[in-house]
Amino acid sequence: MITEKLAQYSTQFGELMKIDAFAFLEHVAAHPDDYKKGKVVLVTAATPLKASRGEGKTTTTIALIDALRRRGIDAAAVLRQPSMGITAAGSKGGASGGGKSTLSHPEIADWGLNGEMSRIADAQNLLAAFCEKAVDDGILSTVLIPRVSESPSRSLRSVQVDGGKLAERFVLTPASEMMQIVTLSRSLEEIRERVGNMIAGLSANGANGANGADGADGADGADGADAAAAAKPVQVKDFVDVERIIRVLGNAVQPAYMESGEGAPVYIHCGPFGNVSLGIPGLTAVDLACALHDVVVVEAGYGADAGGQKWLDIASREYGAQWPAAAVVVTRATTWRDDPQLQWRYPFAVNRLEKLGIASFPMINLWEGEDDEIPQLRETAAELGFRDPIAGNLFRDGGAGLVDQLDGFVAALGEADAQTRPESKRGVDFLEKVRWVIEKAYGVPAERVLAKDGFEDILAEEKARAAALGIAFEDLAVLPVKSPATMTDNDALPEQERTVTLKKVEVHAGAGVVHINLTTSLTTPMPKIV
Repeated sequence: MITEKLAQYSTQFGELMKIDAFAFLEHVAAHPDDYKKGKVVLVTAATPLKASRGEGKTTTTIALIDALRRRGIDAAAVLRQPSMGITAAGSKGGASGGGKSTLSHPEIADWGLNGEMSRIADAQNLLAAFCEKAVDDGILSTVLIPRVSESPSRSLRSVQVDGGKLAERFVLTPASEMMQIVTLSRSLEEIRERVGNMIAGLSANGANGANGADGADGADGADGADAAAAAKPVQVKDFVDVERIIRVLGNAVQPAYMESGEGAPVYIHCGPFGNVSLGIPGLTAVDLACALHDVVVVEAGYGADAGGQKWLDIASREYGAQWPAAAVVVTRATTWRDDPQLQWRYPFAVNRLEKLGIASFPMINLWEGEDDEIPQLRETAAELGFRDPIAGNLFRDGGAGLVDQLDGFVAALGEADAQTRPESKRGVDFLEKVRWVIEKAYGVPAERVLAKDGFEDILAEEKARAAALGIAFEDLAVLPVKSPATMTDNDALPEQERTVTLKKVEVHAGAGVVHINLTTSLTTPMPKIV
């Protein structure tokens, strides 16, 4: 049942409640003493052995809040909304947990909630249509806002319209700049400003920019920066009534309220895909939950090197989200014994979080027939210097299977300082920030960070566009775009031989981030459909 303090800001939509989080948080800001200051727990995972294989983060998140509430702790979860194109239709399941660790209405969560993802798509696609009209009107020569789709058809990555005169492209809806803007914004005014700051395209007064020719691949030619300088970038606010886009977004900006099967509160907002985008739930949903509950469990997409890294280095470091009081790093038992060449990745993830001062607990998500492996798994964890793992078949047993294992976890939460704030990287040289992320998140030092041919020209082009708009390029947050199943160019190599290759750069001025494509693997593989 939704709390009394939240009821007046909530509206019933079928089986779900939608929350006017912006209005609620304004009230919280005006009456801070009336509300809690809950601590955030980050649920992340090992880098999956296969991109489409789920480690069990959502199942863990739901089991954990149910277990905490059984211990008398006021806990809630904030989950990401799934994308039907891959998440809900793939063999990895949806985004609602499973078995006894699931939502009260999992089918609603998995298949679109109240159409929020479609609203995001409609808003960005309408912007793309406005850009096409701007080409007809002589305002733009090149469209830089891609259309979006939840279906990751490779045939749409680069398309030609108007008889081949105009190049456009499609990206995944959850990876769109519109989704990033909603995820990171804490007010409607902020959304309005950010949408207006999106780079619509290049003016019709100069040459076409190289990015328009092949979409996400960017410019490979040596004249990329010259082209950007010749054709001035144009922002959405220069020719679009942004209010029309805000109306299309509608209640997509509002978190949905659901519950676990045991009645624990769950807020769902924004996401997913921590490999190609932010992969975190909306910051307003997390702020809202922290005002109402003592412990807020936040799930980030894919592994600690993907959505986990982005919660730490974008949401917390640059956007004021709470630094985790503790972390749970999910793995399957098979991750600990399969493929010896990749066994380094899970210990790396746990140790990295510990080095950041975050109490990090291994969570071993067991499948049927694996219960007898727990003693050996605990021995392995001890040999690696981990905290004592939390282990169980969460699908079969739910939160009840974790209640008696949480003493150390609860103690660590009590000792954590919720006011910890990491140092911002704003103003630091872009490539220095990129190398810093690569070393800290993937374990590859600066001397083994490589650049694909033409990378420097693409970077120069994007910097020129930012400068032409008066945007401080070095103030934008770094957002890595990479394979979900790898941390480096080849994770199977010995540590001293691993590299990371820089491939492409793209400014998302509205969201306030710079995408940088890394590694050599596909970024959006389609899982096996069953």
